[in-house]
Amino acid sequence: MVKTSVASGWREARRENARAAVLVAAWKLVREDGLAALSLRELARRAGITTPTVYAYYESKNAIFDAMFAEAAQEFVDLKASLPVTDDPRRDLLTEARAFVDFCVSDVPRFQLLFQHSVPGFEPSPESYELAVGALEVTRELLARNGVHDPRYLDIWTAVTTGLVDQQISNDPGGDRWSRLVDDVVQMFLAQFSTT
Repeated sequence: MVKTSVASGWREARRENARAAVLVAAWKLVREDGLAALSLRELARRAGITTPTVYAYYESKNAIFDAMFAEAAQEFVDLKASLPVTDDPRRDLLTEARAFVDFCVSDVPRFQLLFQHSVPGFEPSPESYELAVGALEVTRELLARNGVHDPRYLDIWTAVTTGLVDQQISNDPGGDRWSRLVDDVVQMFLAQFSTT
């Protein structure tokens, strides 16, 4: 019975390592060639396995995208958790906005997967999406600390901040034309919508 348990644990660890290796290869592929370039044949080649073996670990290309989405969303959650919380909510909002823009422009495929829904036919699973919702809740709470309570204003906040990222990526990749506007955007937003 102990041998069966050990063997089962070993097989599961091996399977998880293989799944992780496929994800590493998937991220490398999309970072080089874009999200649309993710093909199971190319992914298998890069991971050093056969295409049918990819299916042994992920049931479909969308399942791979879902695992990538979950990984990216967890990175976003971890980033938010790492940011300092001070007694100055305005400074905290500015810190979070800068971190958000940096997070997004530093990895375009990750930004596209998380925030643009640019993969036709892909929707994240409820479990993966829940991570993203949790990250948004942190922003909602931070806005509330700044006297911004109307849910419409959270929508405006996300539209404006992702708009900065989109402009930066599209029109000045590697530069800072739009990312340097974060401070101004935070000031304007709070001047317009904060009740404190």
